Amino acid sequence: MGAEVQHVPGAIYCVGRNFVAHVRELGNTVPGQPVIFLKAPTSVRGLQPAPMAFPTETYSHELELVLRLGRGVPLGAAAGWTDVDAVTLGIDVTRREVQNQCKEARLPWTPSKSFAGSAVLGPFVPTHARAPGPIAFSLTVGGELRQQADTARMIFDVPTVLTHIASLGPLRPGDLVFTGTPQGVGPLSVGESFELVLQLPDETIRMPGVL
Repeated sequence: MGAEVQHVPGAIYCVGRNFVAHVRELGNTVPGQPVIFLKAPTSVRGLQPAPMAFPTETYSHELELVLRLGRGVPLGAAAGWTDVDAVTLGIDVTRREVQNQCKEARLPWTPSKSFAGSAVLGPFVPTHARAPGPIAFSLTVGGELRQQADTARMIFDVPTVLTHIASLGPLRPGDLVFTGTPQGVGPLSVGESFELVLQLPDETIRMPGVL
C-alpha cells in the first residue's frame, strides 16, 4: 500500500453506470437508481507500484472521484456533502474479460473488481464537510488523455448516492465511495505510468503514478 493512502477503510462502496456515455460505451442500460458493488479493503493501494493480483493480465482503467466519509450516517438517513471530509481520485482497476464472463453467467462481479491492487487511490484533499463546488477530473496514460468528466455529468449526484447507500446500511467514518467512471475506459498494464488530475474550483492537483 502506497504512502498516499492514509488509512485502511472499513468499507469501499462503488457506483456503477453513473455516466450516460459510459453506460452506452459498454452496451448497458441507464439505471433507475444507483448500482452499488463492493471492493475489499485489501484492494487498496497508492499511486506507486504495489503488488497486484493477476499482474500479467491487461486490465481496464476506470477513473473515479472518491469520497471519504468523515462521520457516520445512520441506516435510512439522508446523507450529503456534510458527511464527507475529503475527496481524491482513484482508478477502479477492472478485469474486463472476467467481468463480461460473470455477467454472461449471471454471477457476481467480485473476481473482476475486488482483488489486490484494484483500488488505486491518490492523496486525499480535505473538504471540511462542505460541498467543494464543481469538480472536474481526468486521467492520462503514457501522456495520452483517456478519460475526463465533471460532477455535473453524473446521473446520480453525491447526496443521492450517499443516501442510497445509507438505505442499505449505516455508513461509518473512513468508508470510501467510488462515485462512477466516465466514458473512455481502456487498457492498463503493470508498469504503465499515468496521471490523475483533480480540478477543484480553487486549485488543480496533479497526481502522477505507476501501476
